[in-house]
Amino acid sequence: MQTRLQEIWYGGHEPGWILRALSAFYGAVVRLRRAAYSRGWLRVHRVGVPVVVVSNITVGGSGKTPLVIALVEHLRAQGWKPGVVSRGYGRSSRGQRVVDANTTAGEGGDEPVLIARRCGVPVVVDADRVAAARRVVEHGSDIVIADDGLQHYRLHRDVEVEVIDGALRYGNAHMLPAGPLREPVERAAACALHVVNGGDAHAGEWPVRLLGDTLVGSDGRSQSLDACKGRRVHAVAGIGNPQRFFDSLHAHGLETVQHAFADHHAYSPEDLSFEEALPIVMTEKDWVKCVAFAPTGSWMLPVRAELDGGFFEALQKLLPMRAGKPS
Repeated sequence: MQTRLQEIWYGGHEPGWILRALSAFYGAVVRLRRAAYSRGWLRVHRVGVPVVVVSNITVGGSGKTPLVIALVEHLRAQGWKPGVVSRGYGRSSRGQRVVDANTTAGEGGDEPVLIARRCGVPVVVDADRVAAARRVVEHGSDIVIADDGLQHYRLHRDVEVEVIDGALRYGNAHMLPAGPLREPVERAAACALHVVNGGDAHAGEWPVRLLGDTLVGSDGRSQSLDACKGRRVHAVAGIGNPQRFFDSLHAHGLETVQHAFADHHAYSPEDLSFEEALPIVMTEKDWVKCVAFAPTGSWMLPVRAELDGGFFEALQKLLPMRAGKPS
């Protein structure tokens, strides 16, 4: 079913009448829900500090987490005290959870755990983003970064940053399930900033490059990715666009045996048991779920988001003035 939907969404296959009917119904519900908040029928909650939402209008990953990390690092360098909220998709725990470097991916979700380990800032997961945002404010944050949650209208936001997969864009531009859109394509225009991961950026969009050049091993050692040129490895990726990861390894001259898993895949030791004895290289997002049982000799590839400085200047101008804070 997933393969068939991908062919319809991105491969030029026309959706059948059932999918189109379901899409029309879904779209009507989404538009009604948004109108309920925009017209004041349902309450929008402020948490007393600026809120920046980093999200996309399509299903699947688009490179949001590296961008969130880059935003946290930039804002902290500017004197802010950022905190991060997320739903914690894929976690086995329920309710609200404060995530730190010792939280497992099962308890906190792979992306929140990755952010907590990389950034060391307050991270809270909760299906209720308002409650999560209030919790990070209680922990001392004076600005909230919401990893995903564009459609969570209960939480007032000062800036919306749309992240676009430059290779896939909006697919056939239909809403779920006939297409990959969670909201109508015109919804993207309401976002203040647009970041494109891969492909070509259009006018008004900021390109982002995900850079990774150093492998980190299960024993803590590190080595240059370029030093592995010509080596054959098992490449493991359970992210929104696994091919992007595989292509990055190819660009550095590695020969890969590719193992693509669904985004947020819950790994087991059997998933990393391969007949051919080769080193395993995986994304950092996958690593946080596999570190407890990854075979000796496994490696992960951390990435960082690189953006033009103008993006951060544009963001800064959109943030409200705060006493003692940058304008």
